[in-house]
Amino acid sequence: MKKIVVFCGSSLGFNPIYKNAAITLGNHFAKNNIALVYGGGKIGMMGTLADTILAQNGDVIGVIPKLLEKEEVIHTGVEEMVVCKNMSERKVIMSKLVDGYITLPGGFGTLDELFEALTLGQLHIEQKPIGLLNINDFFDATLQQLDKMVEEGYLKQKNREMLLVDSTVDGLMLKMNTYKAPKITSIINKVVS
Repeated sequence: MKKIVVFCGSSLGFNPIYKNAAITLGNHFAKNNIALVYGGGKIGMMGTLADTILAQNGDVIGVIPKLLEKEEVIHTGVEEMVVCKNMSERKVIMSKLVDGYITLPGGFGTLDELFEALTLGQLHIEQKPIGLLNINDFFDATLQQLDKMVEEGYLKQKNREMLLVDSTVDGLMLKMNTYKAPKITSIINKVVS
């Protein structure tokens, strides 16, 4: 994988373990020549991740909606910054640029982007690995909700398995690099039959 989008918070949260996870992931990207595609901010988890990669002369591409292009938000150290119309256009641009997705702790926007990526995978619009770095059990309740959706018949188990989860950067990157997308033929056969 050459480019990965990382969805994460514009806040650092209260526990320094989250910032440290962003630094660890940034170091992994820089060491392995993986370009970061992200929301373009200089604050929170986003800023920490970008700063870590930039400090090692790594590649960072920001994609930021016009409404967030404020001096206190946009990362002026990122040379390749795409300014788009809105959040929806941002997702499309990011999707076209990357080979995979990783989610770190964040809020509403982070979960929105994660579930959009999962939906694209479920509909076979994309077949890219989607990873979740479950630092400090941050996403345990989200994962429990997904399991409940399977149990109650709202989510197929094979679609639930599209989400690659690990609590370490090395473990998650191994899963991302060995990901095999589900075969599309079954959906085509159902449409044709």
